[in-house]
Amino acid sequence: MNSIIKGVGYCLNYTPGLMLQHGSTIATERVVNPDGEFLKEMGKHVRSFEDCVAYWPNQVYIGNKTPEELKGVEFPYYDKKVEGASRYGKFGEIMPEAEFLLLAQACDCFEVVYMEKGFVAQHKPELAKDPVITEEILNRVTEGAELSEIQGFVDRHEAEPLFYEGALIGCVKRAHDIDVNLSAEVMLENIMNKASSVLAILHSLKHSGVNANEIEYVIDCSEEACGDVNQRGGGNFAKAAAEIAGLQNATGSDARGFCAGPSHAMIEAAALVKAGAYHTVAVIGGGCVPKLAMNGKDHVKKELPMLEDCLASFCIIVSENDGKSAEINLDIIGRHTVGTGAAPQNVIGSLVADPLERAGLTVKDIDKFSPEMQNADITKPAGAGDVPMANYKMIAALAVKKGWLEKADLANFTEEKGLVGYAPTQGHIPSGVPFVGFAKEDIEAGKMNKAMIIGKGSLFLGRMTNLFDGVSFIIQKNTGKGTGAVSEEEVRSMIAKSMKDFAASILGNQE
Repeated sequence: MNSIIKGVGYCLNYTPGLMLQHGSTIATERVVNPDGEFLKEMGKHVRSFEDCVAYWPNQVYIGNKTPEELKGVEFPYYDKKVEGASRYGKFGEIMPEAEFLLLAQACDCFEVVYMEKGFVAQHKPELAKDPVITEEILNRVTEGAELSEIQGFVDRHEAEPLFYEGALIGCVKRAHDIDVNLSAEVMLENIMNKASSVLAILHSLKHSGVNANEIEYVIDCSEEACGDVNQRGGGNFAKAAAEIAGLQNATGSDARGFCAGPSHAMIEAAALVKAGAYHTVAVIGGGCVPKLAMNGKDHVKKELPMLEDCLASFCIIVSENDGKSAEINLDIIGRHTVGTGAAPQNVIGSLVADPLERAGLTVKDIDKFSPEMQNADITKPAGAGDVPMANYKMIAALAVKKGWLEKADLANFTEEKGLVGYAPTQGHIPSGVPFVGFAKEDIEAGKMNKAMIIGKGSLFLGRMTNLFDGVSFIIQKNTGKGTGAVSEEEVRSMIAKSMKDFAASILGNQE
């Protein structure tokens, strides 16, 4: 029987201080062009927390608005606001920076995160008001350190600084004097990733009603890596996040696949549950600090706000079939193999056309396709165009070539089967999975039958291969196969029938 989507959590953490100090584009600019106009002007292009919350794509990501509603908003979105927008959504929340930094400190297990005493005293009560933050997490927030101690660590280059509204309020220390894998920069990135995953886990539990102790396995599919000089990527974000989130009954491991990682992890989770290895599995993906303001230079140049000011995260809970929730169909899996090649037509063919053909289906049988769901508000000014639209055009063109669509249907295909991009450009985050929550709801409400989630990755970024990567899977209406408990009366009836059949067969043999 197929595994089901039990619940989801989608969170954004507003982090302009991290963006201005630690985003890779800005950090690189400080080295190569320290006196350039971008560094002088970027501070003027930081939007407020209120504007971040009221931003249409962000409200879609946390579930307060739907992709269909976003489709009705005139592009661009950055100058439009959702009236009465809330930081809390159906799927998650947009957490303010002060609260997130304290959550990050709560995720520190080796005393590398230092926060100034006054900052802790001022903002800890705010974190305590968050409905998903447990007493156990709150108790992990330390009293704080003196600012002079923090300043000393930074001045001696032993720590990366943490700023809030332009003021130094904390730091992340290195975890080893000479191991670059435990440098202050790497520790900062990893702890922020971990903290964002913890928040998504907490919201997925709230959304699904699943008890924390029901989660038996966690798969992390972020783009970070933790380890030391002897095993630089051998660590385990999954179990680290599970510990802070209170998943006392869980173990876990990490899966890596660049932007395709979440789809790989979802297939693995569904397979583990279907095989009976674990009853309930959580797939998590945390935010990526270096990708903050990744396209910031283009945004500043075009007099736009720097829209990449949030660390995004998600958690999807996969569980045993309950006879009603949306299923993951493991019989229809698309995969970009080593031999597929890098041609766009081959990539889409392997991920969309091939699995559908094997199942005797066409693109007409899929209600919605969710490929790379990047927000065009971010990508267009940077010259990358509308990424989801480019994917839909390739899918439609391939469908015409296969004879599944007429050329005249191309425009309608994008309108009917496509989605407007709304996810932050956090690498793996936009890659198909942001739509899982909406797909689950629409399928269970009878609004659609099947959605295809498509993850694609650029393996060449690691300089180990020139290959692309990708996998896809189908979320569908519950088939009810193999679901439901068998009553005691039904068991008695089956046993009685079996005994009767057995007795009849013996008598038949004697004759």
